[in-house]
Amino acid sequence: MGRVRIIPVLLLDRGGLYKTVRFDKPTYVGDPINTVKIFNDKEADELVVLDFRATLEQRRPDFDKITEIAGEAFMPMAYGGGIRSLEDARRVFDCGYEKVVLNSVLYDDLSLAESIASIYGAQSVVASIDVRKNWLGRTRCFARSGTRDTGKSPEEWARELEQHGAGEIMLHSIRQDGTWEGYDLPLISSVSQAVGIPVIACGGAASTEDFRKAVEAGASAAAAGSMFVYQKKGMGVLISFCTGFKLMKGSISL
Repeated sequence: MGRVRIIPVLLLDRGGLYKTVRFDKPTYVGDPINTVKIFNDKEADELVVLDFRATLEQRRPDFDKITEIAGEAFMPMAYGGGIRSLEDARRVFDCGYEKVVLNSVLYDDLSLAESIASIYGAQSVVASIDVRKNWLGRTRCFARSGTRDTGKSPEEWARELEQHGAGEIMLHSIRQDGTWEGYDLPLISSVSQAVGIPVIACGGAASTEDFRKAVEAGASAAAAGSMFVYQKKGMGVLISFCTGFKLMKGSISL
């Protein structure tokens, strides 16, 4: 059984790094370049950089900034935010990223995932799904940073994404985001069972035990934000990573 990837998620906005709680209340946490250097030293498996306001503000990726960030990284990188076309994706790859993360754009144009996968391979396309319950209490996918209910169930949408070229699903629970309350395990389980591609669990991690639970629920990788940028819940910024951390199905070793 191979190692399970543990992935820090960095939220980028106009050159700085931020952390949100339930996709709201963004708090500045530092400089992305210094943060990436720390994760280099800590030997993080992979990094995901998301410009979380780009789509809402109708901005394209800040190619200069993301090139600068990628230039400091010694690990595989994925970038999402503001990618609207195959040309945008090409430029992101040229900046030094191995994967693009697509979310809101796919609700309007599923063919974009297919186009990118046909040129760069399905492994280069990460389809991000943001999930929470709507006003009727139904679990649904939300677009535009959690502001628009698409009406789609996460299982239904994950299957469509897989059929249209996505190589991975990044599954983000809006309710759990930044709360330190653990992953939404039933959500991870239901989506993982619906598709045959890897699912990255995101939203709510507070400990290595949460990673283990996510994997047991069906996730192939575990992503986190707050756990890697704060000392503890309610305490100050401290960029960290579990150095030497290895997670296998059903076991953890440090």
